[in-house]
Amino acid sequence: MNTSSGRKAPISKPAPQRTLVELAGLRRRLASLLYESLLMLGVLALTFMVPYLILGVVWNVAPAGWVAWLHVYLVLGAYFVWYWRRGGQTLAMQTWRLQIVRAADGRLPAASTGWLRYTLAWPSVLCFGIGLAWALVDRDRQFLHDRLAGTRVVLLPSVAGQTR
Repeated sequence: MNTSSGRKAPISKPAPQRTLVELAGLRRRLASLLYESLLMLGVLALTFMVPYLILGVVWNVAPAGWVAWLHVYLVLGAYFVWYWRRGGQTLAMQTWRLQIVRAADGRLPAASTGWLRYTLAWPSVLCFGIGLAWALVDRDRQFLHDRLAGTRVVLLPSVAGQTR
């Protein structure tokens, strides 16, 4: 483009468009949670039960109860936070096309945010599911631990040819 003085007019770049995402529905998140619990059994069998069986059978040692709970907390925390940092999805979430993102900007959560979300999920689930039931009254239908951690669960768009 030439102006009357012979100079080229600057090319304007289009404004970046923010991708609109859909918040995941409650039924889909609960189904993913059920599937996730089955996967956690496998993770715990490999990283918790096998070492404790070896300790008990070979050395006749049983760690204290608080050590066992700390071990479970750390193993599952490492599983969840690693997957959330890697792509915002655990294996079950990939199946259900769900992703964890930061509520503020839609980006993947930092490790500290992942650990906060994971830690808050424990009482959310173990206190009679009160943090899950929170989604029934939350304006965005988010779980309490998501609201407190500043995260949300979104539904990813379907890939061509994919059903569900």
